[in-house]
Amino acid sequence: MKTVEEQLSNYKSVHLNKRNIHTHFIGVPLIVWAITVLLSLNTFTLVLAEQTVTYTPAIILFTIAMLYYFTLHIKLAIGMLIYVAVNLYLASLVTDMENVLWLAIIVFVVGWIIQFIGHIFEKAKPAFLDDMMGLAIGPLFLMAEVYFMLGWEKKLANNIIPKAIEKRRLIERAQK
Repeated sequence: MKTVEEQLSNYKSVHLNKRNIHTHFIGVPLIVWAITVLLSLNTFTLVLAEQTVTYTPAIILFTIAMLYYFTLHIKLAIGMLIYVAVNLYLASLVTDMENVLWLAIIVFVVGWIIQFIGHIFEKAKPAFLDDMMGLAIGPLFLMAEVYFMLGWEKKLANNIIPKAIEKRRLIERAQK
């Protein structure tokens, strides 16, 4: 399994342009929210010790993602846990709305359009085109960027950035 430094430096290598990163702060949350809504439309009930528990595919997906994030980096995972909880709550507010399916699809498409606009600024293709893990790492990358902006996890930032720049150089050389 790749370390958090490897995952984040791979992702950062195609996210060095500030405008691209800014578009991701809009696009990624829109995409994650839309997926959360879509995966929250169906509920399942489980009876455990005479207690009824209702869950959704979104809860299952985020439980798996959170387990992965906690294996990568505990402090970043704590931030992600807060983000995921808020995201699940916000999705739950709209799941009973009429036309919520269309709303989620439109938000999903708009999020991806914003993402691709960012990659025009970057002049590099999205990370997930080479490694599907980029889809899971994107939200964690943004959480790391928030931590770095707050002055947290400086050592992690200092380890990631030079590796990302070197990986980007290798990518650009390979394209020539």
